[in-house]
Amino acid sequence: MEFKHKSVLLDETVDGLNVKENGIYVDCTLGGGGHSLEVLKRLKGTGTLIGIDQDEEALSAAKERLKEFENVIYVHSNFENIKEILKNQGIEGVDGIMADLGVSSYQFDNPERGFSYRFDAPLDMRMNKENEISAYEIVNGYSEDELFKIIRDYGEEKFAKNIAKHICARRKESPIKTTFELNEIIKAAIPAKMREKGGHPSKRTYQAIRIECNRELEVLENTLDDMIECLNNEGRLCVITFHSLEDRTVKNNFRTNENSCICPPSFPVCTCGRKPKGKIITKKPITASEGELEENTRSQSAKLRIFEKTV
Repeated sequence: MEFKHKSVLLDETVDGLNVKENGIYVDCTLGGGGHSLEVLKRLKGTGTLIGIDQDEEALSAAKERLKEFENVIYVHSNFENIKEILKNQGIEGVDGIMADLGVSSYQFDNPERGFSYRFDAPLDMRMNKENEISAYEIVNGYSEDELFKIIRDYGEEKFAKNIAKHICARRKESPIKTTFELNEIIKAAIPAKMREKGGHPSKRTYQAIRIECNRELEVLENTLDDMIECLNNEGRLCVITFHSLEDRTVKNNFRTNENSCICPPSFPVCTCGRKPKGKIITKKPITASEGELEENTRSQSAKLRIFEKTV
C-alpha cells in the first residue's frame, strides 16, 4: 500500500517555524514528509533537516519523497529520544522543531496495521512494529480496572466501565484477536439509544487503546521540556494536536514555560528563582481554514500551538 498522508496546517506550521536558510530543523514525526518538504524548500540546500519517525514504513516513504535533497538526516526512533539523537549528530541546538501528533492517514487506512475499526484486521495499533506490546496484549492482558481507566481517561468514554466489563467477560471464552470482534463487544456494551449519536461506537475506545499502546501522552508530557531545551535562542516549537488530551498537555506546558514562577499568588515577590524559557506565539491555537476543511476532513480537529524560546 502506498504511503499517503495529507499534511494538515502545512503553511501555518512551516510559517510558524520562521525558517532560516542556514538553520537546523527537526521534524519529530516525519510521516510522509509533507511538512519537511516545505521546510527543505525554504532551506535552499544550506540548512539541515533531521527527520525522526518510529514507523519504518513512514521513513521509507519520506526518503523516496525527499530524495532530491541531500541535507536530510533520517532517524528511526521515537522523538522522546530527541536529546540523544541530536547529541549523536554532534548538534548542540536547533532553530526549530515540529511535531504532527497522532496517527497518519496511511496508518489508519492500512487494514494490516489494525488502527481502524473500519477494517477487519488483527489487533495491533503499534506505530513502531518493533514494540513488544500491541493492542492485542492490552485487550487480552490488562485487568478490568486497568482497561476501565485507560478507556475513561484516554478515550473520555462515558461507558468505559461497561466496555471493560464486556471485554473481560468475552475474553474468558477465547482471546479477542481482531478489530471486528472488538467492535461487536463495544457495541454490546453501549445502550442502543446512545449508539445512534456521536459517530462510531468504537471510536473513543480505539483512541484510548492506541494511546496506551504507543505511550502517546506519556511521551508527549515527558518530552516537551526537552524539545524547548534543544532550541537555540528564538528557535520555535510547533506542535499539531488532534484531541483535547494532547492539546491540553501542550497548552499547559507552554504556559508553564512562559510563566515559570511557582510561588503562591500570595507571595509579594518571587522566591522560587525560576525564569521563563520563552513566549507563546499562539495565544489561541491555529485551526484549519474553510478551504482545508473542505479538502481534508481529518484537519477538522487539528490545533497548532507555537512556542518561541528566549534565552
